[in-house]
Amino acid sequence: MFDWNYIASLIATIAFDIVYFGAIIGTIVVIILDNRNPVKTMAWILILMFLPVVGLIFYFFFGRSHRRERIIGKKSYSHLLKKPMAEYMAQNSCTLPMAYSRLISLFRHTNQAFPFDGNRVEVYTSGLSMLQSLLRELQKARRHIHLEFYIFEDDAIGRLVRDVLIEKARAGVEVRVIYDDVGCWHVPNRFFEEMREAGVEVRSFLKVRFPLFTSKVNYRNHRKIVIIDGRIGFVGGMNLAERYMRGFSWGIWRDTHLLLEGKAVHGLQTAFLLDWYFVDRTLITSARYFPKIDACGTSLAQIVTSEPVGPWKEIMQGLVMAISGAKKYFYIQTPYFLPTEAVLIAMQTAALSGVDVRLMLPYRADNWLTHLGSCSYLADALRSGVKVYFYKKGFLHSKLMVSDDELSTVGSTNVDFRSFEHNFEVNAFIYDTETALQMREIFMLDQRDCVQVFLKNWVKRPWYRKAAESVVRLMAPLL
Repeated sequence: MFDWNYIASLIATIAFDIVYFGAIIGTIVVIILDNRNPVKTMAWILILMFLPVVGLIFYFFFGRSHRRERIIGKKSYSHLLKKPMAEYMAQNSCTLPMAYSRLISLFRHTNQAFPFDGNRVEVYTSGLSMLQSLLRELQKARRHIHLEFYIFEDDAIGRLVRDVLIEKARAGVEVRVIYDDVGCWHVPNRFFEEMREAGVEVRSFLKVRFPLFTSKVNYRNHRKIVIIDGRIGFVGGMNLAERYMRGFSWGIWRDTHLLLEGKAVHGLQTAFLLDWYFVDRTLITSARYFPKIDACGTSLAQIVTSEPVGPWKEIMQGLVMAISGAKKYFYIQTPYFLPTEAVLIAMQTAALSGVDVRLMLPYRADNWLTHLGSCSYLADALRSGVKVYFYKKGFLHSKLMVSDDELSTVGSTNVDFRSFEHNFEVNAFIYDTETALQMREIFMLDQRDCVQVFLKNWVKRPWYRKAAESVVRLMAPLL
């Protein structure tokens, strides 16, 4: 007699295997046909082969590409750029530094980033100093406040800023807020509702609601910008949360943020209004958001953005060009070091040619997985002559770069795949000796709180540590 239970079990097993392996093979085919970066393609394939269940879940959440060619139509974009373009064209006396004319041109053509002269720059290296300045400038607002942060916490700091925004909205100031839905995942809705009830226009960036929109987890707005009356702007690495002010029990939170006053604020305004169009589908182009601004400083600056849309990786490409063009030195601070091949090769080539290339990372990071991945690249950097330093006073979250006493950049961009390829980022590129010297001094002061890493000691790490780093490195394009 037939054992029908056995036959049913066998059929079920075969059916499950067909579906299971079919899903894995089908996913691999989709990844290959997507024509991604070969490194990223291999990373996904290896994960699916060795950790199939985990790999399928991760790919469903983070791997699917939903890129679009444009956030906004060309005609609408030209309307948005009309006033900044006019201000740029009116700069009869603007002289571009010859050493960086190609870099400026790159940003101009790939990102519509106009270089503006006559700006004043203030640099903040602590959360407290930035917060005090931000609150002071918010209180001065008379016409509008535009605020955009990856993290806007419901804590003492977040509530302090929220209350000022509510106060200004009730006083008749236009207030618009964009927060990232994933960055503020655990923030209660009531926190933002209180702002809405007071007249603040609040929008979340790419809402994530499982299970329908899981792929959106991969594309996040990592920007941290504020624009006040179109004249004052803030940009850098600090979010609105207590930890950015008080740090951790084991050390300070070391970060860098800028205040900009001048026509460069038009670039921040354009970035915000483009994001507002993305979240609200309302195109704001009124000239009152781009007031005429007289020179108030001596700095030439460009506001450069990058997004996971379109054909270019603007900030990454600019970084490669800047490193390759360095003559004397190029110093980098970043909390995470998971570089694309182009960035790593640029650093190695510069170091091998005699340029003083320095990389500063946190000794102790807030994410052990990305820290392991970062460590896996250090031997490659050290062998080429790149000097590596671990910051030990606390957590280094700064995204500061400075070169040749002429160029500096601060923003939201980390030196990792996620910032270069998946996130919406923004950096201020400043072509000014005074600012560059200040940035260099900041780097050198931080270096006093570092321990230098030497290749002969670094290669003596335990084998299991090297193995763990190598495994994580396979996933670097996905972190």
